[in-house]
Amino acid sequence: MRTTTAVRLATALAAAAVLAGCSSAAGGTPAPAAASSPERHGCLTEEQAAKGSVTVDGLAPVQAYFRDSDAGGAKTAVVLSHQNGGSLCDWIPYLDAFTRAGYAVLPYTANGNVSDNIRQVAGYLKARGIAALVLIGASKGGTGSIVAGSLPDLAVPPAAVVSLSSAESFGGDSASNAVKRLTVPVLFAAEAGDQPFADYAHGLHDTAAAKDKQLKIYPGANHGAPLLSDGALPDVLAFLARAAPPKR
Repeated sequence: MRTTTAVRLATALAAAAVLAGCSSAAGGTPAPAAASSPERHGCLTEEQAAKGSVTVDGLAPVQAYFRDSDAGGAKTAVVLSHQNGGSLCDWIPYLDAFTRAGYAVLPYTANGNVSDNIRQVAGYLKARGIAALVLIGASKGGTGSIVAGSLPDLAVPPAAVVSLSSAESFGGDSASNAVKRLTVPVLFAAEAGDQPFADYAHGLHDTAAAKDKQLKIYPGANHGAPLLSDGALPDVLAFLARAAPPKR
C-alpha cells in the first residue's frame, strides 16, 4: 500500500511539473531564447563573423561580410560579386591583399540580379561613410559589375571596374550593352583556354566606352575568381593603385 501511494504521489508531482511548464510557456514568462550567432557562411571565423557579417536589406536581402582596411578609416570599398553557383566565400582568400592596400572590402552572396544587389550594397556602404567603389566581379558577377558601373545614380560613385571572365549577359544584366556607357577605368581579364569567355573579354574591351581600359589574357582555363591565384591579383592591384587609389 505504501509503495502504491508513493508511486501515485510521484506521478502527481511529475504531472504538476509538466502543467506548470505548459502554463509558463502559454501565459507566463518564457525562458530567454539563446542569442543567435553571427552568420559565418561556412568560411568566416567566429571573430570575422562577429565583426563584419551583415545582412543588407532591400527587395532581396543580401548576406555580406564587411571589413575595413588594415589602416582603418577607408573611404574606398571593393565590392566583390561572385560567379554562378558561388558565394561570398569565393573571395575570402584574396581579401587581405585588398585591405593591406588600403581598401575596405565587401564580398556578398548574390540574391537576384547582381546589378540590383550592388545598388543595395552601395546604399549600405554610403551609410558607413564610403565615398567610392571598386566593383570586381567574376563571370555573372563581372557582368553585373559592368552594368552597375555604368549606372549614373549609384548611391556611391564607382571609381573602377574589374571584370574576371565576364559573360556578355546573365539574367537581367547585359554587359554588352552597359559597356558602351561605361566610362570609369575598367580591366577585363580571362584565361585563354576558358572559351567563350576569353572571346567575350576581347569583345567587351573593344566596345567599352572607357578611355582607360585594359585587357589581360592569361594562360590556362580557369574561370572567375581563381584568376586571382593564376597571376591576375598583382595586375589588379597595380591597376587599382593607378586608376582608383584608396581614399582616406
